[in-house]
This record gives sequence, C-alpha cells and structure tokens, in this order.
Amino acid sequence: MRMLVQLVFGLFVLKAAVAGPRFSRQVDLDTYDSANYDVDLDNLNSENQDNYDYEDGLTIDDPQIEIGTLAPPDYNYPVPEASLEEQVEQEEEEEEEELPLTPQLTPQGSGGSGVLMGPDTQKGMPTCLLCTCLGGSVYCDDLKLDSVPPLPKDTTHFYARYNRITKINKSDFAFMSKLKKIDLTANEITSIDEKAFMGLPELEELVIRENHISQLPALPETMSLIDASHNNIGTKGIHKEAFKDMTSLLYLYLTDNHIDYIPVPLPDSLRSLHLQRNNIQMMHEDTFCNLKDFNYIRNALEDIRLDGNPINLSRTPQAYVCLPRIPIGDLI
Repeated sequence: MRMLVQLVFGLFVLKAAVAGPRFSRQVDLDTYDSANYDVDLDNLNSENQDNYDYEDGLTIDDPQIEIGTLAPPDYNYPVPEASLEEQVEQEEEEEEEELPLTPQLTPQGSGGSGVLMGPDTQKGMPTCLLCTCLGGSVYCDDLKLDSVPPLPKDTTHFYARYNRITKINKSDFAFMSKLKKIDLTANEITSIDEKAFMGLPELEELVIRENHISQLPALPETMSLIDASHNNIGTKGIHKEAFKDMTSLLYLYLTDNHIDYIPVPLPDSLRSLHLQRNNIQMMHEDTFCNLKDFNYIRNALEDIRLDGNPINLSRTPQAYVCLPRIPIGDLI
C-alpha cells in the first residue's frame, strides 16, 4: 500500500513538471535549434564556390592587390643616432655656415667715441657694457672699480660713486672737451694729479666728497659747484686765491675737513659756503665785505655755515654788515 502511494505521488509530480512553462519553452528551443542548424555542408561549399569569380592565372605567388582610398599608415621608424665623430663634423659645418657678426659704429653724440659700446676697460669689456651710458652721461656707480675707466669722447656727465678708486691721474680725463660734471663720491682717493682737471674747458661741477684727499687740485675758472666735504684737507691743502677767478662759482662745500681759515677771496657770484666742523678760529672784518666801500652789499651770499668751528662770531660784527644774513655758528 505504501509503495502504491509513492508511485501515484511520483506520477503527479512528473505531470506537474511537464505542464510547466519553463519545460515547454526549453522543448521549443531545442526543436528550433535542430531545425535551423540542420544544414547540408556539401551544398553550402558548392554554392560558395559558385558565388566567387577568380581571375585566370591568379596564384598564391601573385596576391591580389586591393586599391583603396585611404593612405597607408605613416610609421615613424626610429632613426639611428649618428656617431660622435659625425656629430662633431656636423656642428663644425653649421658653425662655418654662420655669418660673423660685424659691430656697427656708434654715432657721435650718443655717448660713444665712434666704437661700439665705447673703449675697452681694464676688465676686458667696453665702458658702456660695464657701466650705463645714457646719452652723454656715464654711470659707473658701485662697481668696485679701482681706477677711472676710459670714457667715450662725448661724455658730458660722469658718475663713479661708491667704488674703490684710489688715485686720479692726469690721463683719466684727457681730451674730454665736453665733460661738465664729475662725481666721485665715496671712493678711496688719496691723491689727485695737480692738472688732472685743468684740461677740461667745460667742467662746471666737481664732487669728490667722502674720500681721503689732503690736497685740493687746481680747477678751471668755469666751476659752478665744488664739493670736497668729508676729506683730509688741511691748512696747506688749498692753493692761495684758489677760487678768486671763478666768476661762475655758486656753491663751495668744504665741510668736515681740517681747514683753519676761510679761503678768501671768494667771488661775488658765490651763494652758499659750507665750512662746518673744521678748525676755523678767527675771521677778519674784510673776509666777506669791502671795508673801503660801505655801500657794498653781497646779495648773493645768503648761506654761510660755520657751526662746529671753534670761533666766536660775535667778536667780528663788522664782517657781516654787507651780508643779507648772519652766518650760522657760535655767537658766544
């Protein structure tokens, strides 16, 4: 009885499985595949061979070339590097082909002497390459120079401040007929040739402050400004009547030296006289004024500095009667 029940239950399960959709779909797929893939291979081969027409005489050694509209790909194959000898030869050939550079002359009046960038200096380079040349002005500031470089002939203003120049030679400014101003502030100058500046017919301004000069050289009569402050100029450091004939002199600065007198006579054109912190101890009544002419007035000389000197200005009141202002200094 038990076996019969199991048999009936198994038949029931089998019937349910056969009636399911998944089983019926699988049966249909199997039937479809069999119908579609049942192909006669012999007929297929014969049909394919009939569809292709081969040209007569075509063999495996003569493949058919198909001409298309697209260009073949451009393959960049690596180029073998040239040997070292070949590279050297190629570089030499390129150098021979290059044209040599020909320097052009700098026109007169543009800071040059007719040679490109001016004359060569002791450092092996032109002055206007070592320094800065702008028109007629040459700027050689703070370049650690130990001497004055050769200047273009058309130089009108020369600046060589904050260098290490120790001496001014007569040849440094020879034939500089257009030079108007020289500024050598803060160098290490100890001596200047006596006639170093006398060959400069246009020189107007000389600035040699903050050096170690003990003797002021002779200067042309064209001077309008002289600044020799902060040096070692003493009693014998200024020539007698050194400024008498400088009828265009406006500013004379001799501050912080060792001068013990006022360097008279001074031209009537002078406007400013600075003698601070020297060793001036006395003054004559005719130092600035003309005692023989009481109508004489020096209207130009408005700025006199004597402060820092061991002199009592109150002792010589007649010395200032022709001046528009009393000098600055100790009155006691």
